[in-house]
Amino acid sequence: MSEPGRIAVLDDDRDLADALMRLLAWRGHEVRSFSDPQDLLAALADFAPDCLLCDIRIGSADGFAVSRSARALQPAMAVVFMTAWPVTTDAVDAVRKFGGVDYLEKPLDEDRLMAAIEEALSWSRVRRAAVTRLEPLSRREREVFDLLVLGHPNKTVADRLGISIKTVEDHRAAIMAKTSANGLAQLIDLGRALTGAAIEG
Repeated sequence: MSEPGRIAVLDDDRDLADALMRLLAWRGHEVRSFSDPQDLLAALADFAPDCLLCDIRIGSADGFAVSRSARALQPAMAVVFMTAWPVTTDAVDAVRKFGGVDYLEKPLDEDRLMAAIEEALSWSRVRRAAVTRLEPLSRREREVFDLLVLGHPNKTVADRLGISIKTVEDHRAAIMAKTSANGLAQLIDLGRALTGAAIEG
């Protein structure tokens, strides 16, 4: 097992949520469980989970929508969805549309659950590292970075931002230095880590 992480569990089945909290805590993780989506969202102001284990139906609430709101507050948080009523379209949406690492059917298989948690924690660490590497960039450098990693050439970046090609080149050199990237390919990899492209496709 890799290093422990911070995990939030959201399920309106209080007994299951508590059982998952005990299991994951026994595995060494810091865990908080919630049965109400609003309680989870409020807690994210001072609790930054690496992973959210989220039921797709929490009472009348839509777990997919809740996860989207939660990730808006904690962008480096990975999500593992779970459900007692598996539907193929939900499984596809969970991974492709809502950025889930996995989609687990209840009753949960412990081995698959732990494998999904490990994958989620790994993804979150990569995402947090990417955020840290980009923190030194100025606002303009970040704008240049965002366009470069989308594949735009210097001239297009210059036109989009209303600056000269020479200025783009200067910003590009500064971005390389501040992020310790060796070339555009590494910047693109950094951009993919930041946006979660490996999960969201």
